[in-house]
Formats: sequence, C-alpha cells, structure tokens
Amino acid sequence: MLIKRASDIRSSEITDKKLYLNRREFLTAAGILGAGALATSVTLAAKGAQHGRKLPNIKKGFALNATDKVNAWEDITSYNNYYEFGTDKSDPSQNAQKFRTRPWNVSIGGEAEVIGTFALEDILKPHPLEERVYRLRCVEAWSMVVPWIGFPLGDLLKRFKPTSNAKFVEFTTLYDPKQMPGQRARVLEWPYVEALRMDEAMHPLTLMAVGLYGKVLPNQNGAPLRLIVPWKYGFKGIKAIVSIKFTERAPRTTWAGAASNEYGFFANVNPEVDHPRWSQATERHIGANAFGPRRPTLPFNGYAAQVAGLYAGMDLRKYY
Repeated sequence: MLIKRASDIRSSEITDKKLYLNRREFLTAAGILGAGALATSVTLAAKGAQHGRKLPNIKKGFALNATDKVNAWEDITSYNNYYEFGTDKSDPSQNAQKFRTRPWNVSIGGEAEVIGTFALEDILKPHPLEERVYRLRCVEAWSMVVPWIGFPLGDLLKRFKPTSNAKFVEFTTLYDPKQMPGQRARVLEWPYVEALRMDEAMHPLTLMAVGLYGKVLPNQNGAPLRLIVPWKYGFKGIKAIVSIKFTERAPRTTWAGAASNEYGFFANVNPEVDHPRWSQATERHIGANAFGPRRPTLPFNGYAAQVAGLYAGMDLRKYY
C-alpha cells in the first residue's frame, strides 16, 4: 500500500471535509461502518450482472392481482426500450452485453442534508431485497408483467435526509457514448433525465430495482440500478442511474422536453388521454414472444386503488 506524506498531497486530492463527514454520517446511519459481511443477495447485486446470476434469500413482496401470467425471461430481456443502446426493441439486448456496470457510483445532491458520491455497495447494503410482480405499461400501448427484484425507493431517499425544500427527485442516467452507442445519435438530449414528485417517490409501490426473475438485473433492462413506477408509462423507469438530486422545482425531463405534447411529466396511465398519434384506450399484452388481443387499458395501469389519492383534485387530462 502506498502511503503519502502530507507534503506530497496536492490540495486537489483532499476530500472536502463536509462531503467526508456527510458520507460517514450516511454510512454510519446505514449500519455500514463497522458492519460484518454483506448479506448474500445484496453482495451479488452489487458485484454485477454475470448473465443469469441468481439472487438468493429474496422475500416475496407485492403481487399483482391480475389474470396475466408473468412474462418469460426471454420476453423481458429481448424486447426493450432503451435508446442509449438503440431505438429498435432488439437493440439493447444485442448492444448492451459488454456494458460495464462495475465499479459504479451514485452522486446525491440538492436539497438534502447528506450529499456526496457513494459506491453502489453503500447504496444497496442496508436494504433487504424483495420480489414484486408489477405490470409494465409502455406508451406504445403494449404491456408486460415482470417479477422485479428491488427495494422501496422511499427507504433509500430517507437516508439522505431531504430538506423541506425538496419537492421533486431528479434521476440521471450514465452518459458514456463509448459504451452506449445510442448516445452517439441525436435521438434525444443526453444524458437521460427523469423525475418524480416527492410524494410519488416516497410511495411504497415505487421501486428501486436491481434484478428480475430472481436474478441480477441484465444490462439491457437497466443494470445496475433502475426505477420502477408501476402506475406510470415505462419511460419514467430511468435506467443505469448515476445521480439522484432533490430539487425545489420540477426538473426538465428528457421526453417531456423532447415532445411535451406526447410525453407529459406525470406520465400516469390514463386511457382517456390519447397519444397524439394513437389511442391509449386499449393495449396489447406481450406473451410467448407475440402480442395478444387488444383489451381495455386500466386507469393508473391497474394501481388506482393504491395511488389515485396522490392526484386528488388534479385535472388528469391536463396533467398527463
């Protein structure tokens, strides 16, 4: 191990005292400093996505009460919207295989008492992982049922002690055109940015996902860390998260900025609000590598009983 004398260390190499103390506070509160070995499932999630790596000791969480069967692994991992790796649905599974997800850091900033940059291991360690079967609804009017593995986003956000000024949470994807060929094209403004209102972020259904089907999250599905908000359209589910920022004002999100008449900030699934180029009143479920018959779209993607109260008094045709 190399040990430097104080006189050999440049000022630019010295960690800011506030960031150092905040990081220690975060780790201590999370039970990381002085802790023993990591729990097996969290250790594997933090080590990364060797294809098909299983995550043991996963508890069962929310189960979707629906007649839909859970989609096959092949459906979920080969039919993806992930423009960082290409615009065709098959591009991510083909172009993301060599994407490096370790080492991985997440920066925390904005209106919070605990800010700084944290290793993925520090982010994951205190959180028991659970399986939650959620329906994923895409704005292109197709859906899947996915057994996600993760933990409530709100449990993570509380650890950073957001201030009373924190009204929104902004998420940013990694920007790395060398690894993400889709970012070399001007299809969207990069890096990808999404955001939630604080009450949406803290809702117990909002999930920080690190796996699916009992396995580490594949690269094409957003490894190592992605957001799942099951009552919203899929474009809210930002992938490969490297930054979380608490803000007082609503951030400018990628799709809302690119086409605000098509992709609103809230993105709640609402069958009464059509996409300008097609109806949202019905959808097709993907199964057995094919589309099933069209059927009615459910308000809030079937989660109205849990989340409709978040939007009481709002005009959901205006705030789409």
